[in-house]
Amino acid sequence: MGLLTKPSGIKPTRIKGGLDNRVFDTINMTLLLLFTVAIVVPLWNVLVSSFSSGQSLAQGGFVFWPTEFSLENYRAVFRDAGIWQAFFISVSKTIVGVSTHVFFCAMVAYGLSKKYLRGRRLYVAMGVITMFFSGGMIPTYLLIKSLGLLNSFWVYIIPALFSYYDVVILMNFFRNVPDALEESAKIDGAGDWRVFLSLFIPLSMPALATIALFNGVGQWNDFMTTKLYITDQSLYPLQMMLYEIIVQSQTQSMQNIGGSVVIETTTKGVQLATIVITTLPILAIYPLLQRYFISGMMLGAVKE
Repeated sequence: MGLLTKPSGIKPTRIKGGLDNRVFDTINMTLLLLFTVAIVVPLWNVLVSSFSSGQSLAQGGFVFWPTEFSLENYRAVFRDAGIWQAFFISVSKTIVGVSTHVFFCAMVAYGLSKKYLRGRRLYVAMGVITMFFSGGMIPTYLLIKSLGLLNSFWVYIIPALFSYYDVVILMNFFRNVPDALEESAKIDGAGDWRVFLSLFIPLSMPALATIALFNGVGQWNDFMTTKLYITDQSLYPLQMMLYEIIVQSQTQSMQNIGGSVVIETTTKGVQLATIVITTLPILAIYPLLQRYFISGMMLGAVKE
């Protein structure tokens, strides 16, 4: 019987925080679910509405599924013969712009990451100034004009070569590379260019992917450069061409107001199709660079 007696002085242990953790998890999951719905539902509405007919969109209201499936909105967008030329310009300026921007910023960041660089503090101070101050629209336009970049493809590339924000991310990433790797490479006879191209570039792929994603989205969505510096329609990117299509569709819709003609497309339908076309390439590329993007932001944002 003595073995069955309850030991005196010992109280049963109670797991603390079990209920609190369940409440926190429930609230957290509920908030994340609501946040996800708030993001997904408008995107789904835009996608579905772009495949709806003009009569269906004219009725207004939220569209969860197209009552009258139609491709006329996309036909109206791609009807212009210059749309494929504009698509080629957008792809070209994005690929060339991202490649040159990443390589140029990486070169500058590699040099500024070395403490023995002469005048390093001066260069860093000059870069920090560019983060907070700019010349303004009119002085920038005069500079672009004096350089002969008006109505030139290179106006998309040369002014976007440098960004000190990206240099800071790459510079902090390069500082995390062990000095022993660089010293061993130089002992084997490698110069600075060989160390930069063969050692630092392969090791910094997460940071480079982060910069490429940032700059790629900016290059793809940019149309203000075209409005300010380009008048030749053969150099119009996709975004500017689609902007012209929207303006033309608005004019045609105003002409049809009060008439008995039933239109198959509306200004809203063309705009929604435009949004889908311009965002689809970025949505397709982002998942491929997501893991590099996250690791690059974490490593490049930490300064020792």
